[in-house]
Amino acid sequence: MQLESLLNSWSEFETRILALVDKLGLTDLKLECDHASLRVNTREAADKLTESFSHLGCIISNNMINGRPILIIKLHTALNLGPFTVPCIELPYPGSKQYPSEGWEHIELVLACNATDCDTLEQALVAEVPSIGAVLAGDSPFKVKRSSPQGDAERLPNPTLAFGLDGLTVKVHPHGIEAIVASEQA
Repeated sequence: MQLESLLNSWSEFETRILALVDKLGLTDLKLECDHASLRVNTREAADKLTESFSHLGCIISNNMINGRPILIIKLHTALNLGPFTVPCIELPYPGSKQYPSEGWEHIELVLACNATDCDTLEQALVAEVPSIGAVLAGDSPFKVKRSSPQGDAERLPNPTLAFGLDGLTVKVHPHGIEAIVASEQA
């Protein structure tokens, strides 16, 4: 995967991911989009993208999460994604899972709240968007995943609700990636 083809696919990703945000009822919340993430299937592709992205930003985190390195790259110039600006890119190195396609895979939105677990995050989200309760209950085509990923040095809990549909995912969590990275260094 080349950076040029990845950036050329951004507008298609933008159209599709914003449609998911809208289907979830999250558009009017004016949430922050703290980062976008991509998927690659080989270490070689991840290494090439790491090198390419180093010209567009700087690595602010290189952490082991779920047994594999995940880089966070803060861009010198944020990407535009509809009403959002995306200041960071998450570049996970591949694990054992092979993805059906490489490229942009998800965005993460920040619902600023004090949730420290998925149940509390769900309650906060349903309070803002009551219609999402049906999605969380499994009464929709979305695949819902609840997790609390944590890097080796993270001190700030960041439970995550992931809503997947048609090969793309919108994730919601209470803290932005830069706050999480800062917690690693505290």
